[in-house]
Amino acid sequence: MAQPTDTARTVLMTVDDDPGVSRAVARDLRRRYGASYRVVRAESGDSALAALRELKLRGDPVAVILADYRMPVMNGIEFLERAMDVYPGARRVLLTAYADTGAAIDAINVVDLDHYLLKPWDPPEEKLYPVVDDLLAVWRAGDHRPVPYTKVVGHRWSARSSDVREFLARNQVPYRWYSAEEPEGRRLLAAAGQDGLRLPLVITPDGGVLVEPEAPELAARVGLATTPTADFYDLVVIGGGPAGLGSAVYGASEGLRTVLVERSATGGQAGQSSRIENYLGFPDGVSGAQLTDRARRQATRFGAEILTAREVTGLEVSGAARIVRFADGSAIGAHSVILATGVQYRRLQAEGCADLTGCGVFYGSALTEAPSVQGHDVYIVGGANSAGQAAMYLSRFAKSVTLLVRGADLSASMSHYLVQQITEAPNISVRARTEVEAAHGADRLERLTLRRLDTGEREEADAQWLFVFIGAAPLTDWLDGTVRRDGRGFIVAGPDLTVDGGLPEGWELDRPPYHLETSVPGVFVAGDARAESAKRVASAVGEGAMAVMLVHRYLEQS
Repeated sequence: MAQPTDTARTVLMTVDDDPGVSRAVARDLRRRYGASYRVVRAESGDSALAALRELKLRGDPVAVILADYRMPVMNGIEFLERAMDVYPGARRVLLTAYADTGAAIDAINVVDLDHYLLKPWDPPEEKLYPVVDDLLAVWRAGDHRPVPYTKVVGHRWSARSSDVREFLARNQVPYRWYSAEEPEGRRLLAAAGQDGLRLPLVITPDGGVLVEPEAPELAARVGLATTPTADFYDLVVIGGGPAGLGSAVYGASEGLRTVLVERSATGGQAGQSSRIENYLGFPDGVSGAQLTDRARRQATRFGAEILTAREVTGLEVSGAARIVRFADGSAIGAHSVILATGVQYRRLQAEGCADLTGCGVFYGSALTEAPSVQGHDVYIVGGANSAGQAAMYLSRFAKSVTLLVRGADLSASMSHYLVQQITEAPNISVRARTEVEAAHGADRLERLTLRRLDTGEREEADAQWLFVFIGAAPLTDWLDGTVRRDGRGFIVAGPDLTVDGGLPEGWELDRPPYHLETSVPGVFVAGDARAESAKRVASAVGEGAMAVMLVHRYLEQS
């Protein structure tokens, strides 16, 4: 049998809530693989996830994970789905009874299941070892060397520290957090020659020290691409949400030299979602991080460049070229551009919220904060799907979750399946016709003033956590004077540009704009930034693909 490619003790993990079965699986694995691999067993999904996270921090590789399907609290499929976030390269096996083979087959699509084994697996020489041998061979064929992690030292209630953690997490950069007030945090500060007055401190895997880094510097130092490799492309995609990633995948796969430019992290608002349950092909849902990671890897595999932490500030027409200008003064050119800039959550105008942003008040799901709400009361402002998804996720950690909505109920703006889930969740409550009037606290959120819209009645509520999801504002101000937008800033495209069937004012071509083409020929829009778009992940991906098809048509006729 071939040896592992790494000198570290690579792990084979088995998870089963039946202690006897758990010991039996581990015994059989050790009998054949114990000399070369370390076998780790767990008796629940939660304990297994904790072990995986610890292995990740230590840099130990995990080659194969075997999980029993029928486990209480968290079944094998749910566990394997969450294990993918920790060790996406590990091969996944579901151990199941004959009656559950249907679920095992479904899991092939849900968690990219590599194999399922029926109980009993005796004799292991015929039913277990050949399967594991094949999976280990596939695993060894890839590069699974331990990934060094970045260290972040900061204050728990610091907006800048929160921003750095969120940036690293959303860009799939492994990191470990240390409080500046704890012994290990103080040790790292001393080692870096810092007194802790300027935080956060970031220590890169190569030992580099960054103090209060801005996103472009941080991105470059942790290995994210920030500089284009060329001056001119066939296609520039601006924005890395579902529409932008869809455009990059289809553009690069169809032979266009493609670069995607993202100002923060790929995934957009969808990438921050704890679970998207109505996306085609994922019957048990998929996290925004998983979907984003797969799309990003798919785009780069086809040859698309992805630039992170690059802010676009201008778009110009220069003959047949479209010039995209960056905040640092540099620029790239292209034959065509797809605007997939998406939207951002509107800011809550309640008194005190601006000063407490990042210190208890968060916009979006802020998944990096979720473990910290353990045992606390959480408030969420908003009544659409993003708020509902966040409520369901945070309810797994928080003592209670309260949804504050201005409407009479959730049905007007939230999908039916989410309304049902929230209704059935024991620790989620909905406060209708209620708004946040003020947020209070010295250096962190301490309490909220809530006001009933129908009666004007006010009340004070102790609160350390407020997550805000109130409407969407398009990120299009930088296009002012270049591309036509509607009164709310959304980009107008296609037939909406024409008046009585005629050509748009200032349009230089003898044909009308294509369906997703903006008021500038060769510049297209996809996703939430488009006026009257559906505001759904699936439609955004579809528009990204359609925009590429129209780019080809434009290039053929140019």
